[in-house]
Amino acid sequence: MATSLLRVPPPPELLRPLAVPERLLFGPGPSNVPSRIQAAGGRQILGHMHPEVLQVMDEIKAGIQYAFQTQNRLTLAISGSGHCAMEAALLNLLEHGDTVLVATNGIWGQRAADIARRLGANVYELLKPPGEYFTPRDIEQGLVQYKPLVLFITHGESSTGVLQPLEGLGELCHRRGCLLLVDAVASLGGAPIFMDQQEIDVLYSGSQKVLNSPPGSAPISFSERAREKLLRRMTKPPSFYLDMGWLANYWGCDGEPRRYHHTAPINSFFSLREGLAMLAELGLESSWERHQANCTQLCQGLLDLGLELFVKEEKVRLPTITTVRVPEGYNWKDIIAFLMDKHGMEIAGGLGPTVGKVLRIGLMGCNSTRGNVDRVLGALRDALSHCHRSRL
Repeated sequence: MATSLLRVPPPPELLRPLAVPERLLFGPGPSNVPSRIQAAGGRQILGHMHPEVLQVMDEIKAGIQYAFQTQNRLTLAISGSGHCAMEAALLNLLEHGDTVLVATNGIWGQRAADIARRLGANVYELLKPPGEYFTPRDIEQGLVQYKPLVLFITHGESSTGVLQPLEGLGELCHRRGCLLLVDAVASLGGAPIFMDQQEIDVLYSGSQKVLNSPPGSAPISFSERAREKLLRRMTKPPSFYLDMGWLANYWGCDGEPRRYHHTAPINSFFSLREGLAMLAELGLESSWERHQANCTQLCQGLLDLGLELFVKEEKVRLPTITTVRVPEGYNWKDIIAFLMDKHGMEIAGGLGPTVGKVLRIGLMGCNSTRGNVDRVLGALRDALSHCHRSRL
């Protein structure tokens, strides 16, 4: 027998069966995946140009149009997470030297500004402290001062728990010759949003929050105004993979025969299709009402535990992700670890500007139930009684 040329042996950990624990995912996402969506994602794969897959893609488009409340023809799902959709939106809209105004009151505004700077845009930021929101007056002043081509704003700021009011912002932008770009990754399906009525030009979300699908596919839609901006570009988008012209064709949005662009994550699309189907079966208004009712119950329970809610104004609390200040004298890491170790439950600490300041509790989609509100409150009560207070 010939001597083996291999110098790296098979890793022993890969010679053991995969072990994945069961946990309650009550952080800011991903959410638990219902058995129906798991089953959809576990179906046998098909080719990415097979007619059955193209049909599923058409059904996804219709589901996104319903969830977004839009009739935009340029509507599809990016093969990537919500971050990927953010990047796709910005790099397709912006060219080098374009001016963008970013409303920053948490990490997602910070990330959008970072991406836009990398694209060579002129980036200006409207700043609000974490936990606060932007008024129409704030936005109008920024539009007058900076004269941007694009305004970026986050509808559901998952790092702070703020739900940004959107009424009137699209009209303000269009009056000033500006496009409105909205991040709804954490809010879609959990809080009202009306893309066409609110005159939103680009809207995107993610699969792993209220839609309860695995991360890896991201709904996105462009208005006719935004589509015309894409057609007027002087240069090609800097990413071939995220070029909306190619993606529009692959998704059947341009009326032309579909051409191969990339090998899409077929089974992720199966899962996303089922997540959108479950939202359609429940109904948007019922989903909004359920998330709001359970958020209200959770907030009252947190107050009853003597905790302080991070977002002061009830009307702008994000119904899907609730932020509470880390109680004085406790180490937030101890609370997180206790819930994971003793209750098999994930909640999260802060992110970006809220690191060390808040705990974040996410109840989204199938996880948004009265029973889960009680589970979270009971686990937190247990943690507060067992975690050692810091002497600092």
